[in-house]
Amino acid sequence: MILALTGGTGFVGGHLIDQALAEGHDVRALARRPQPAREGVTWIAGALDDAAALAALVEGADAVVHVAGVVNAADRAGFVAGNVEGTRAVIAAATRAGTRRFVHVSSLSAREPHLSDYGWSKAEAERLVESSALAWTIVRPTGIYGPRDTEMRDMFRIARYGLALLPPPGRVSVVAVEDLAELLLALAATDGARTVYEVDDGGTGMTHAELAHAIGAAVGRRVWPIHLPASLLRAGAAIDAQLRGPGAKLTADRARYLCHADWTADPAKRPPSSLWTPRTLTPAGLAATAAWYRTHRLL
Repeated sequence: MILALTGGTGFVGGHLIDQALAEGHDVRALARRPQPAREGVTWIAGALDDAAALAALVEGADAVVHVAGVVNAADRAGFVAGNVEGTRAVIAAATRAGTRRFVHVSSLSAREPHLSDYGWSKAEAERLVESSALAWTIVRPTGIYGPRDTEMRDMFRIARYGLALLPPPGRVSVVAVEDLAELLLALAATDGARTVYEVDDGGTGMTHAELAHAIGAAVGRRVWPIHLPASLLRAGAAIDAQLRGPGAKLTADRARYLCHADWTADPAKRPPSSLWTPRTLTPAGLAATAAWYRTHRLL
C-alpha cells in the first residue's frame, strides 16, 4: 500500500518507515528539512501548517498515519499549534483526498487532560479525529522506548551511576517502539472500527521503582530509586530549563503529569490479539536499547 506519514523524521516515525519498507509498502513522509534519499520513500517538503504539502502527502494514499506532534512546548499555545491545529490540518487534507484509513497516534496523557497542557492538547486532537468522517483509529501508547529514543535516555544515563530519580510512587506501562510500529502498520492495512486503543507490553504494568530497577539491569547496575516530591520535580524542571533551554526533558508541564499515580494501559482497551500482540519482553527490549545507546556513545 501507499502509506502517508507525518512525523517520519522522528523516533516512532523512523521505526515505522523501516517496518513499512521491510513489508514492501511505499511511504510518503512529511519533512521540514531535506532528507537523504531512500528507496521506497518519497519525502514531501513541508510542515503541518502547509496545506499544499499535506495535500501532496495524502493524495492517492491508502492510509494516513499521523504520528507528528509536540511533546515539549513553552506554553499552551505551542501545544495547540502542534497537536491541535496540526491534527486539524491533517484531518482536513485526508478528508478532501478521500483517504480510506486514518490512524492517529495520541498519548495516554489524553485520559487526564486536566493534568497538563500536553495531555489537554492530545485530548483535543482526539476529539477532532473522533468527530471527523474518516475511518479512524486512535492509538494511545504508554511510555515508548527503544533505539533512537531521546525521551527516556536520561533514565539510562543516571542508572549508570546507580541512581534513579523518580516521581512520587505510582505505576506505569511501557511499549517497545518496534511493537508499536507493527501495530500502526496493521491498523493502516485494516478496515478497523472507529475506536481508541491503549497500547503496552502486554503485562500488568510496574511501579516506577520496578522500571528503574529494570533499566539498571539493562545498563548492568543496581540502582537506588529515589522518589522526589512534586515540589522537587518542579524545581528540577526549572533547573533543566536553565541548563538545556528548549532541549529540556523535564519541563514544568511534564512534571505535573509525571506525578499522576497511574499511567498503565487499560486492559479493556488493548487491541484484540487477532490484530496485534506485543512481541518484545520488556527486560530484553531495555537491554537492546541500552546496547544501542552504548554503540552510539549516548550513555
